[in-house]
Amino acid sequence: MGQQKQSFIRGTMILSTAAFINRILGFISGMFVARVLGAEGIGLLMMAHPLVPLVITITELGLPVAISKMVAEADASGDRLKVRRILHISLAVTGFLSLTLTAVSLLGSEWIASLLLSDHRAYYAMLAITPIAPIVAVSAVLKGYFRGMQRMMTIAASDVLEHTVQIACVLAIVHLLMPYGVIYAAAGAMTASVVSEAIGLLFLAVSYKLNGEPKVPGETWAKHLKTGKSLLAELLRIGLPTTGHGVIQSVYGAIQPVLITSSLALAGIGTAVATKQFGLLAGYVFPLLFMPSFITQSLSTALIPAIGEAAVNKNGLLMHERMNQALGLGLLIGAPATVILFQWATPLTKLVYNAPEAGLLLKILAPLFFLHYFDAPLHAILLGLGRANAVLTNFIVATAFKAVSIFVFGSQFGIIGVAYGFGIGMIMQTLLNFFSVSSSIGFYWRVEPYIKVGLCMVLMALCGRWTFDYFNAHGMTLLWSTAGSIACSAVFYFIALVLTNTLKWKGMRYTISVPW
Repeated sequence: MGQQKQSFIRGTMILSTAAFINRILGFISGMFVARVLGAEGIGLLMMAHPLVPLVITITELGLPVAISKMVAEADASGDRLKVRRILHISLAVTGFLSLTLTAVSLLGSEWIASLLLSDHRAYYAMLAITPIAPIVAVSAVLKGYFRGMQRMMTIAASDVLEHTVQIACVLAIVHLLMPYGVIYAAAGAMTASVVSEAIGLLFLAVSYKLNGEPKVPGETWAKHLKTGKSLLAELLRIGLPTTGHGVIQSVYGAIQPVLITSSLALAGIGTAVATKQFGLLAGYVFPLLFMPSFITQSLSTALIPAIGEAAVNKNGLLMHERMNQALGLGLLIGAPATVILFQWATPLTKLVYNAPEAGLLLKILAPLFFLHYFDAPLHAILLGLGRANAVLTNFIVATAFKAVSIFVFGSQFGIIGVAYGFGIGMIMQTLLNFFSVSSSIGFYWRVEPYIKVGLCMVLMALCGRWTFDYFNAHGMTLLWSTAGSIACSAVFYFIALVLTNTLKWKGMRYTISVPW
């Protein structure tokens, strides 16, 4: 039992480290593409992309989650034939579905474009990204296998390789096609994603070939499929319930560009300008907003089994301790991230994307996104408690509320209204998850830690404003003024946490005191 927990923690750390590296690599790639393509080109990319997640979600059928669970069980019992059968059946199902849906998507591309693309210039980018669906689907199956076998290093190496290749391909292809126009450059960026995913799949396939399950004498694909009907039923029984969230998210992602541009059209904004404004929001502002949430997302990965184990053992004290740690970390990370994104909104969008006009949208969304840092842990707690249906229901309600808010506010106030609609939807989702957790296991909540952290946020903002003005007055460049003032304010925030006794030295480590 102890060895299993050690393996899980080590695997989580490996995946978290790889995810952090990939986040940085993806951010660098996105920054380059955004600067080269501009807001209009990014808008075309964002419009062309949403169909693919829907196809991937449908073809995966939640099988990667089911595969990792069943492979782990079969491996523990030493049933090597069952492990191979699980993998073969899953590859056959996802391969057939993904290739079929991809072919349909390509054949009906013009009709799909007329429905989903408010700007027809995104058509070539949509065509370029469509072939990625079967590659991602098959990769997900292989990753499910490696996850079940506790071989997290293989998955991590594949992900890092994929993102590294993507940066190289994006740099080359976008630079090569930009002279022909933003339409072809956007399509080239999508092609780079397909190439990098294919390299990642090739790495996984070679890793399985070299270190995978040895072939059992007499086995064939036909025999696996013929004798594996009950196994397929078990896979689907586990996997299908997990697809609901993904399908809703993908469907909404597919219609979101049309929803936004339609609301902007009602506000009297033309198609080209609406596409550019959508690019500012989706391509520039969102990556900055979601960047700091990496830590809470990683924590949530480990939180699900921790809460599940405590729930099975009916250990309410341990559940609340884990919840305290997770939400306390969300508060610790979310507070300075919100101050930085709000206080330095325009300098950041200027430095990263050379788009200072996106600063206003970032300044609007940063405070509204504060609750997002609590949403991932709350989501994980509900899954650990076995309340997946509550997670799905909350997501549907929040998504519908967000869609209505975006359309109403966007049609009245333009892209600023759209930004407020997004923020309101995020707040709604977090509150719904909060109430679901509260109704399940209760909350023991004190206001004092929030008041202390709020005070530290104010002091951090004041320190940041003073140091930024001081550095500017002494002739420092925007880069050094921004980096220096952020660093000074972050140190001041940390000191303020210690002085207010919010961050305590305990057991050779710092812990945040947030009694719920």
